[in-house]
Amino acid sequence: EVGEPFKEEKAVAKYLRFNCPTKSTNMMGHRVDYFIASKAVDCLLDSKWAKAKKGEEALFTTRESVVDYCNRLLKKQFFHRALKVMKMKPDKDTKKEKEKGKAESGKEEEKKSKKESGKEEKTKKEKEKEKKKDGEKDECKKDDTPGTPKKKETKRKFKLEPHEDQVFLDGNEVYVWIYDPVHFKTFAMGLVLVIAVIAATLFPLWPAEMRVGVYYLSVGAGCFVASILLLAVARCILFLIIWLITGGRHHFWFLPNLTADVGFIDSFRPLYTHEYKGPKADLKKEEKAESKKQQKYDSEEKSDSEKKEEEDGKTEGTRNSGTDGSGGERHSDTDSDRREDDRSQHSSGNGNDFEMITKEELEQQTDEGECEEEEEEDTESGPSHGKS
Repeated sequence: EVGEPFKEEKAVAKYLRFNCPTKSTNMMGHRVDYFIASKAVDCLLDSKWAKAKKGEEALFTTRESVVDYCNRLLKKQFFHRALKVMKMKPDKDTKKEKEKGKAESGKEEEKKSKKESGKEEKTKKEKEKEKKKDGEKDECKKDDTPGTPKKKETKRKFKLEPHEDQVFLDGNEVYVWIYDPVHFKTFAMGLVLVIAVIAATLFPLWPAEMRVGVYYLSVGAGCFVASILLLAVARCILFLIIWLITGGRHHFWFLPNLTADVGFIDSFRPLYTHEYKGPKADLKKEEKAESKKQQKYDSEEKSDSEKKEEEDGKTEGTRNSGTDGSGGERHSDTDSDRREDDRSQHSSGNGNDFEMITKEELEQQTDEGECEEEEEEDTESGPSHGKS
């Protein structure tokens, strides 16, 4: 025989009921809440009963002590053990799977016949497999990239049934709540609602000052709601006017978050938003204009650089002309030196026969010397004129 629960047991069960994570499902045609045993044990080990008080020992010290205490709660029918039963697929799905199996078997036979036909088809299949692998890799990359919607994981459905062995075990066992106390918040909210209804019915008995104050409050609240509604309509009209005038290019919203699902303060932020959704031709024209400006700027820079190069070339030409004049003088000097060397060689060659020279030969040599002197004078006068 199981006696009535004690105050401490009720307190522990109430703490578990509102702090342990629970889920809801259908069981025997009723909506029930259930929890997992391991999470309940962890919840009680973090509670105030797991901490020792002055002069008293802690109620829960190990997981085994928590399991023993939960067995007591189970016997006093705070919750009971349930069994997960996976739902079977309907007959339609089984038929489809059989048809798929037959089709796959037929495809395998066709593949075998194709393999026997030759090696060329094998190479084609290998290429197709490589393409498929590449496609799968690309899909995996797309799924990994941020912003792409991930596929929902299909969860297997199950139902709960009462378990024959009613014992509390630490693990992934499922337990359904029978104990359903009223939370303090729900009790307080219900009490406030009852008081508000009674006060509204007794409005004629209120003092005159309170009634006037409530009247002004109600008028202010009504004006505030009406102003928000007018703002919502006015912003739509403003958007339509700007949209029609600009031919759908400019989208201007005043208080864009006014009707959005946000907080009261966030509904008035930002003050406005503007988007340009015109054709791409206008953007191309702007880009062309900018490119032309850049080309003009580059051409101006090039012209400046060319002018500088021309000036540098002129200065180098003047320098080269000066060096050429000096080179001409040097060239003339070298010619005169060569002629003197020839004379010396001629004189050295005829040095032994000096006494045997006749008068006619002397006259010829003197004439040649005078001609050479005149040529030297002409060469000296030439570069002097160039220098002037």
